[in-house]
Amino acid sequence: MTAEALKALFYPFDAETLAAPAKDARVLFLGAEPGFRLPEGFAAEVHCVQGFRPHVRALEAAGRQVAPRADGEGYGAALVLAGRHRGQNELWIAEALERVAPGGLILVAGSKDDGIASLRKRIGVLVDVEDALPKYHGLAFWFRCPVEKDAAATLREANPPVLVDGRFRTSPGMFSHEKIDAGSKLLVENLPEGVSGRVADFCAGWGYVAAEVAARSKSLKALDLYEADFEAVEAAKKNVQAECPVRFFWRDLIAEPVEERYDWIFMNPPFHQGRAAEPDIGVALIKAAAKALKSGGRLAMVANRQLPYEATLAASFSTAGELARDNRFKVLLARR
Repeated sequence: MTAEALKALFYPFDAETLAAPAKDARVLFLGAEPGFRLPEGFAAEVHCVQGFRPHVRALEAAGRQVAPRADGEGYGAALVLAGRHRGQNELWIAEALERVAPGGLILVAGSKDDGIASLRKRIGVLVDVEDALPKYHGLAFWFRCPVEKDAAATLREANPPVLVDGRFRTSPGMFSHEKIDAGSKLLVENLPEGVSGRVADFCAGWGYVAAEVAARSKSLKALDLYEADFEAVEAAKKNVQAECPVRFFWRDLIAEPVEERYDWIFMNPPFHQGRAAEPDIGVALIKAAAKALKSGGRLAMVANRQLPYEATLAASFSTAGELARDNRFKVLLARR
């Protein structure tokens, strides 16, 4: 559905309902994803903002200018590709309101399935929406950036940072940013005995599993966290402390090889990027973990019960079995 939302975002220019920004303009593209085509005559300098590492790599490969966070002010216009996370959408619009020059265009689009119509209504309470255009099972709407920044402040106040369990700092847009994920909790409740040496947390999120491993295992020589979401990595830097050295890697584990070798790897891999389950993501991450383990090293991971990872574990490890399960998840342990 992202491809359709991208087309909906640029459709007002394709339909000539909106004029393309001037050639010398700077356009901020928040939530930019790969695969978009700039309409004819759209010659402005586009600054893409994207924190998901696989998307960043694809945008860079396409020759786009991309950074994980926005920078600078006085942009002539902003594009916002809305997704499934309400809070993240609103924070991106707040960012656009803060960084676009007064009178500059702010164009927002997303899928109907992801709540773009309700987002338009909420934003319409704060600013004067100029117009909207439905297309590609989505909706684009736009408005002009006001001089005052009240709308941006309201959106930020509605989506503040969160303190999970009284100790973990998160923010909207991160995986399970309001509470500890049930799968990660089951993994922590069933941590194997004797964890020591060089340890990694693959798909570390904002750091819950790594923090618990560090707190419960006093024989660690090193702890490395790998995560594809830039903001989650930044949060983990504040959430994880250990008596051993700790490092943080913003990394696409499927496409970017891991140079280190570990005694233990812990993992709660994602199994979808859209709405449908994509078990191939977990399969690729299991294979990446196997390559990153020393001979005799161990992988402890949690997964949804229905996902068929056992065959991949059997093919990639000398031994593998199930440690625990509940009505939704299973904890698997494998030895290299």
